[in-house]
Amino acid sequence: MSPFARILDAAVKRTPGAVGGAFAAADGEMVDFVTGGDATEWALLTAHYGVVLANLEAALNTQHFGGAEYFVVENVKVDVVVHTVDDGYFALLAVQKPACLASALDALAAAARQLRKEMG
Repeated sequence: MSPFARILDAAVKRTPGAVGGAFAAADGEMVDFVTGGDATEWALLTAHYGVVLANLEAALNTQHFGGAEYFVVENVKVDVVVHTVDDGYFALLAVQKPACLASALDALAAAARQLRKEMG
């Protein structure tokens, strides 16, 4: 298991109901991930949320608000939290409903800090 996967795994284990986590580049390509699900589906989910983050960043920057730190998308069955890391990289955590978003946000913020350090 890579250092990135270990960080993601700790965030998933720390978050009740978490189904997986991913670390990805600005273009949405996964650097690493942990999930019990299908790897291809996880890569597609991560890539799509990378596009959402890029559009959100573009919208915020038009008003000179600066970039996003994180965002949450609440779906019917799963909530997805996306946290920026550095240089366009981001981390993602998906949590089944009913989700404890406070736990997910805390775990992902800690993972983002650790990923940032690991990136060097």
